[in-house]
Amino acid sequence: MNAIEKEISYTATNTYSTLNNLHPNTKNVWLVFHGIGYLSRYFIRLFESLNKEDNYFIAPQAPSKYYKGDNYRRVGSSWLTKENTPAETKNVLRYVDAILTSEKLPEHAKLIVLGYSQGVSIASRWVASRKIHCDALVMISGGFPKELSREDFTFLTDQTKITHILGEKDPFFEIEKVEAEKVRVQEILPQIEFRTHPGGHELDPKTLINLL
Repeated sequence: MNAIEKEISYTATNTYSTLNNLHPNTKNVWLVFHGIGYLSRYFIRLFESLNKEDNYFIAPQAPSKYYKGDNYRRVGSSWLTKENTPAETKNVLRYVDAILTSEKLPEHAKLIVLGYSQGVSIASRWVASRKIHCDALVMISGGFPKELSREDFTFLTDQTKITHILGEKDPFFEIEKVEAEKVRVQEILPQIEFRTHPGGHELDPKTLINLL
């Protein structure tokens, strides 16, 4: 028996979610990447407390869906796994490109790219690979991709606001690993600011109000 794994390209369709209206007075456009287990239409609700006139949110949807729990009622999703990661990453980034092309974002609004948990890996890879001159990059409770280096972000200026936020009660918070990771990430992104909030592995909208 001679088993061979082959590869094929095809056109796929995926959804994404938006919150509020994009208009001439919109100040901030947020591209927000959810964590593992979410669907974008639920994740985007976390931002409902932020000013509706100033902020427009776009939440891409991770392509891989699965049932959560044993009753097969709730559905979650995942961006990437360790299986065929380079190819899957390219697929996801092309999908994000398509969203931005479709949305036709105005030049007057600030662009904020946010990743939560597993979404940090997509947000940071997209910014690095596409050389996105965003006004802010926000990473919440997620790990920074191992393959990215300082050279991948040399196009960013000192004006780019980069923030990492972590919950003090995060069950994945191991102080030694966190401190080592902070050193590594700061070497890559020297202007990064590290913040904490009193909660756990969660996105706290209150920490985003004075971000810019």
